[in-house]
Formats: sequence, C-alpha cells, structure tokens
Amino acid sequence: MRKNGLRLKNCERIIAIVLLMIFLKYPMFAEQQTELPPNLHEKETRLYSDSEVESLIDEISAAAIEAIDQAAGEAAKAAILSVLEREAEALREAEKWRIQADINALAVKQAKKSGVKNTIIAALIGILGGFAVGFAISK
Repeated sequence: MRKNGLRLKNCERIIAIVLLMIFLKYPMFAEQQTELPPNLHEKETRLYSDSEVESLIDEISAAAIEAIDQAAGEAAKAAILSVLEREAEALREAEKWRIQADINALAVKQAKKSGVKNTIIAALIGILGGFAVGFAISK
C-alpha cells in the first residue's frame, strides 16, 4: 500500500507541475534554432541567392510532379491488374459452372435414355405377363 501511495504522490506532483506550467503560460515546445548547430562552422555554410533558391524550388517541384505522375501511373497499373485478376477469376468460375452444367445435362440425358429403356422393358414385361396370365386363365 505504501508503494502505491508514493506512486500516486509522484503522479500528483507531476500533474500539479504541468497545470502550473499551463496557467503560467510557460512555453512547453521546442523553439526553432537561430544559431548554427555545433557541428557546422561558418566557413562550411553556404548562403543561396534568391534566384538559386527559386531554381532549387523549381527543380524540386518538377521532381515532385514527376514522382506524383509516376506514382499515379503505378496506381493505375495496379488498379487495372486487380480488375484483370478479378475478371480472370470470374471467367474461371464461369467456365467451372459451364463444365458442371454440361456434366449435369449429360447425366439428365443418360437418365432419360435409361428411363425410356426401363419403361419399354416394364411395358414388355407387363404385356407378356398379361398374355401369360390370360393364357393360363383361358386354359
């Protein structure tokens, strides 16, 4: 219990400090550097003219536009490939169903043939049985 109490006291202290910093308008963000970083020296820095800055901006803009166009082309290719892939899968599925329908049609045709054959055989047996019964009764 004592450990939890110490932890809560630390949390209370941190919250109190943060609240005081907020109300006192103490800046809590990093400011932009106004001096050179310690690893750069004045003789190593280069100052650019306005025209050089503008030409660099134009070059970067042109490269960015080219990269955007290339990315758009790649995205369009990917979209087309995914559409083609789905279409190919749909065609494979349709072919599978067509083959299954052909198999079912052949099975139905075979069943009709065997049904007709069985009906003819049953009719012949019935007729011959009728003649046999009729002949047996008439004697």
